[in-house]
Amino acid sequence: MTSTCTSEVQEACHELFVCQKMLTQKAVASPPRMTSLDRLLQRWRVRIALRELSGASRILDIGTHDGTIFRLTGASGIGIDPELAEAPGLPGVTLVRGFFPDDLPPQPERTFEAATALAVVEHVPESDLTAWAKILAQLIVPDGVLVVTVPAPSVDFILHVLIRLHLIAGIEAHQHHGFRPSDLDTIFTAPLWRRRKHRRFQLGLNHLYVFERTLS
Repeated sequence: MTSTCTSEVQEACHELFVCQKMLTQKAVASPPRMTSLDRLLQRWRVRIALRELSGASRILDIGTHDGTIFRLTGASGIGIDPELAEAPGLPGVTLVRGFFPDDLPPQPERTFEAATALAVVEHVPESDLTAWAKILAQLIVPDGVLVVTVPAPSVDFILHVLIRLHLIAGIEAHQHHGFRPSDLDTIFTAPLWRRRKHRRFQLGLNHLYVFERTLS
């Protein structure tokens, strides 16, 4: 148990160091409401997701914010976010201000090799996520992946403390509805999906899920 905890702390320290460097590299100005800690946590999630996107040349990024995923991967695709930040244009990338899936421009089936939803699903009603599973299955190629990060329910308390201390902006924290990460296994399931990976990060306070689009 001790060695496991030590390993998690070492990983967290390493990720914090790397993400701090990322804040000064390929950065786009963030909305004024975001604090340095907000941006650090965002970059940490992105870095974890990047490991799962190797080889993906066309990506759908749900909750794209400023298109960071596309700048760091060099992939083409579509990023969609209701609070899209101003960002320089990128070749082959369309950034849409709006909600997935209602505001997504019409797309051919099986057009993306990967989709990402980082710190997004905890804001979405579970009934809507069931529809997401079917829609994303139509958009992603067989063997393509869906990469999701979602906080543990206990994070809500921590968020409210950090908001009161003005350490984070708490953008949309009020929209969290106690979503249980394990519920993803009952939403993105056979015959359309299979779980490829699940792990915790940020000292166990965040979850990474990777689901693979099956051949069915």
